Amino acid sequence: MKVVAFSGSARKEGNTTTLLNAALAELQAAGLETELVELAGQPVSGCIACYQCFKKKDRRCAVEKDIINDCIAKMEEADGIILGSPTYFADVSASMKALIERCGMVSRANNDMFKRKAGAGVVAVRRAGAYHVFSSLNAFFLIGQMIVVGSSYWNMGIGKDPGEVKNDPEGMKTMADLGRNMAWLLKKIR
Repeated sequence: MKVVAFSGSARKEGNTTTLLNAALAELQAAGLETELVELAGQPVSGCIACYQCFKKKDRRCAVEKDIINDCIAKMEEADGIILGSPTYFADVSASMKALIERCGMVSRANNDMFKRKAGAGVVAVRRAGAYHVFSSLNAFFLIGQMIVVGSSYWNMGIGKDPGEVKNDPEGMKTMADLGRNMAWLLKKIR
C-alpha cells in the first residue's frame, strides 16, 4: 500500500513539509510505502476550463506544461492521498489550489477516479485562518467520494519560520495520530 503527500508550500522543506513528514513517518512505521511531492519551485497553473478531460477521458489534463499530470498519476497509483498547504490569507496556497482544481476536474471527468481512496488535509498556520484551509482541502476529498481521515485534533500545526512547527507539540502529535489513523484505515480497507 502507498500514500502520496503533496506540499503546496512555496518553501521547500518548510513547516508544511515538516508536518507532512511527521504523518508519513507513522505510515512508514506501519509498513506502508510513502512519497512526498513538494510543489515549491514548480510552476503550476489553475484549471483553464477547456473541458478536454471530459472529452478525452484519458485520465490526464490537456495542459501539459507542468507537473500536474505526474501528480494525477501518483494520486491514481496511491491508496491514500495527503494534501498539505500553508495558510495564505485564510486559504490554500495558489499552487495547492491549482493542484486541487486540475486533479479534481480530471478525476470528475473520469468517473471520480480517486473514489474510495483515503484522503487527509494538513495545514501549516502562523496564527489564524487554518480551519478554512482545512475545509478547502477536505472539499477535494469529499467531492471525489474519498474517505476523509481524521486525527486527535484538526490536522494543523502552528509556526511561522521554517521548522517552527516542531515547537507545537499538539500539532506534531496530531500529525503522528493522523499517520497512524490513515495506516489503520488503509489496512482495514485492504
